[in-house]
Amino acid sequence: MKKSLKIKELPIFLVLMAGCLVVSILTPYFLKADNIFNVLRQIAVYAILAVGEALIIITGEIDLSIGYLMGLSGVLVALMAKAGLPVPLIFILTLMFATLVSGVSGVLVTRFGINSFIATLGIQNICRGVSLLLTGGITIMVNNPIAVLGSGYVGKMPICSIIMLVVIVIFAWFVKRTQLGRNIFAVGSNFTAAKFSGVDAEVVKTKAFCISGLLVGLCGIISFGTLKAADPTAGSGYELDAIAAVVIGGTSMAGGEGTIVGVLIGAAIMGVLKNAFVLLKISAYWQVIVLGVVIIAAVFMDSIKRLRAEK
Repeated sequence: MKKSLKIKELPIFLVLMAGCLVVSILTPYFLKADNIFNVLRQIAVYAILAVGEALIIITGEIDLSIGYLMGLSGVLVALMAKAGLPVPLIFILTLMFATLVSGVSGVLVTRFGINSFIATLGIQNICRGVSLLLTGGITIMVNNPIAVLGSGYVGKMPICSIIMLVVIVIFAWFVKRTQLGRNIFAVGSNFTAAKFSGVDAEVVKTKAFCISGLLVGLCGIISFGTLKAADPTAGSGYELDAIAAVVIGGTSMAGGEGTIVGVLIGAAIMGVLKNAFVLLKISAYWQVIVLGVVIIAAVFMDSIKRLRAEK
């Protein structure tokens, strides 16, 4: 891990530190403890989403459905809470549901040969439509103890941020120490070679989608807890934030390369940027423009690196 951080994540870590330094000079509020904890809370959901998205992108695919699937998961949490289901059952059923939906995406891609962009775009619209049908387009307000995962604190540390850090640690270990984690990279690096070496590449990709779905379900629960309500459009745009964190964190869109620590750093860079715009009272519209420029720059640098490697 330490060696990996020194070699792979050092450039983007330095970018993060430089960004923090610039913002702290521009506004004295940035380095205040309350603001730091606020940034950690804000990045928790799309950092967790980005971990799952990174696994899929490393296999050479992409998932555009995670935002609205998260929103639908939040809606299901609210409906189950309103029906009086116990918290452990709500938690388990939500994770199972999101895992199943993402698993369907994986099957569509691997078994039916549908392009992952198209397959997950279709799933995205289905999730969006089901959310609107279940809620009538109206936010569902309900009090339930499960909301503590999104709105609770341990001291000043948000519980959702603790969950984020636990997820990062688990999956940083997973990709390095488990056979499935190594196979995910093998499939993304060279699909044909992985199959010839005995790896069931289709199953590996499907499992990557399922793992992402599990994390999406977790984010749906956290999102519900943050609002203490279920908004059918709550996940809109989150897939773009997650993909941005993945790309900024150094994961190659061509597959086969990336790190979980890099994903966290990418999410942190986005969090610092968004927080800086708020503190400096810059129009939110500029956030979208700057984020787009940052994503293009990150993909451009990845393309240059791959071209040099090929030469």
